[in-house]
Amino acid sequence: MQAWQFTEVGKALTRNEIPVPEAGPGEIVIEVRAAGLCHSDVGFLDGTLTALLPFRPITLGHEIAGVVAATGPGAARFAVGDRVAVPAAIEGPGTSSNGGFQPKVAVREDLVIPLPEGIAWDQAAAATDAGLTSYHAMVVQGRVSAGTKVGVIGFGGLGSLGAQVALAEGAEVYVAEKNEKVHAFARELGVAEVAKDITAFADEGLDVVVDFAGFGTTTAAAVETVRRDGRVVQVGLGVSEGTVNLQTLTLNQVTLIGSQAGSAEDCRAVLDLVAAGKVTSRITRIGFDDIADGIGRLERGEVIGRLVAVVE
Repeated sequence: MQAWQFTEVGKALTRNEIPVPEAGPGEIVIEVRAAGLCHSDVGFLDGTLTALLPFRPITLGHEIAGVVAATGPGAARFAVGDRVAVPAAIEGPGTSSNGGFQPKVAVREDLVIPLPEGIAWDQAAAATDAGLTSYHAMVVQGRVSAGTKVGVIGFGGLGSLGAQVALAEGAEVYVAEKNEKVHAFARELGVAEVAKDITAFADEGLDVVVDFAGFGTTTAAAVETVRRDGRVVQVGLGVSEGTVNLQTLTLNQVTLIGSQAGSAEDCRAVLDLVAAGKVTSRITRIGFDDIADGIGRLERGEVIGRLVAVVE
């Protein structure tokens, strides 16, 4: 079978012929129905995240949904034909082992969760990374619940999901996004207000601000905007370093906390929200043949929402 593989920094994904995987002890083989493309994949190619990859060539693709095709010795949690998803994890496929940019993939059974009925493959794949990351930032790190006033900085694939999670929890959501082309989409979801900068909501008494952009200035603005004793959750890493007003942080007793990825429990929770129709990723579907081109589109900033390769 053929796979889209990383071979060296600075080179586009290469389409290679590889053996069909077999399920080893404690593993299952998944027939991939959808695999999401992620900015982390761009990071593997440009050298930013390459150190995480244990070998090369390696098949990328860490957002996976599909059907169990085989089970290995000692693997008893799933049966052939079960619908499953693989929450994104550093120890999982697409990072520590061959991933979902190939027709079938071997995965440790303990990394896999069942997929509720009624969820489209593309929505399931997006939930395994963007969905769980957004949920973890909002509900676990941000402690968002009914009645919370939440500011969302950045309304791309993660931010739009984070806003939906907050709305599903009963929060009041304010969105800051420089790209005015997506303002209408934010309003359609039912957010309270949309502006180009989070400081526009300085008088709203925001309990939590979640920064999905992470350009330093956005984090600084979040610290200045959130209410006294409020929380700022940092998710985005548009730049590696930033400066905040320590006087404001200290005198207003602002909690600044990082949030990275999430757990299998977070993925289950967001999949339940997807199944209930409360959370939906904005997705552009592509075919298996278009994966390398799709990574290029991500790198050039041409994608709004999430890009998912779907096997029809």
